[in-house]
Amino acid sequence: MSTEGRALVEGLAFPEGPRWHEERLWFSDMHSGVVCAVDEGGRVETIAEVAGSPSGLGWLPDGRLLVVSMQDRRLLRREPDGALVEVANLFDLASFHCNDMVVDSAGRAYVGNFGFDLEARETPKTTNLILVTPDGEARTAADDLSFPNGTVITPDGRQLIVGETFGARLTAFDVEADGSLSNRRTWATLEGAVPDGICLDTEGGIWVASPVSSEVLRVEEGGRVSHRLAVSTQAFACMLGGADGCSLFVCTATDSSPDACRKRRDGRIEVFRAPFPRAGLP
Repeated sequence: MSTEGRALVEGLAFPEGPRWHEERLWFSDMHSGVVCAVDEGGRVETIAEVAGSPSGLGWLPDGRLLVVSMQDRRLLRREPDGALVEVANLFDLASFHCNDMVVDSAGRAYVGNFGFDLEARETPKTTNLILVTPDGEARTAADDLSFPNGTVITPDGRQLIVGETFGARLTAFDVEADGSLSNRRTWATLEGAVPDGICLDTEGGIWVASPVSSEVLRVEEGGRVSHRLAVSTQAFACMLGGADGCSLFVCTATDSSPDACRKRRDGRIEVFRAPFPRAGLP
């Protein structure tokens, strides 16, 4: 595989939540308050404006887009006319800003949250992963997680794996028929890196964006790192996609602070070639 990437999009405030969908990469420019989609030629379209800062993205079985609105802790749905409507208000379940999300094949959304005020440098606290059904019912699916962030679901739909950023690990659960999570276990412990956004490939490896080490690494169950890709600033999220599924899109920026990001606008989406194509969800 190539260790040299190219810039697909530049001049963003803070790209996050990349998803390959209908032959384009969809992403949130979080600190600009917009959801966008870009094709492999670099043509960008603004899909939605989200005043509460967009983060995780996913789709219902009927094709409607779901968007996490971070600051007001809501899950939104984009209607065919472009209007955004509230699916669920998560304020009573999430103890601080909501962040990344994965949506399963039944339209159930698993939404993470910070658990504490990161910008104010509060003492880190564990928090929960929230399950939201398509009709808006919300409940805690798992608790005692250290900043649950990027999340994937295996192709058979039976296993959910979430990155615990402040735990420096990937944690796995079995997915029950009603969406409940059970059999919690450590899938991999990371050394010298922390998981932010993640994605899954056909050989069972998970690509992990690690801001603190300015890299994206491919991790196998048990913790073996098979590949590493260095980026020039910080890597906050990644997604496999492209025509053959082997393009690895990486969201990078110098900083995650909202004010600094809006001032610098040095956020980029970089593209690398990966050895195995995309699998599972998102």
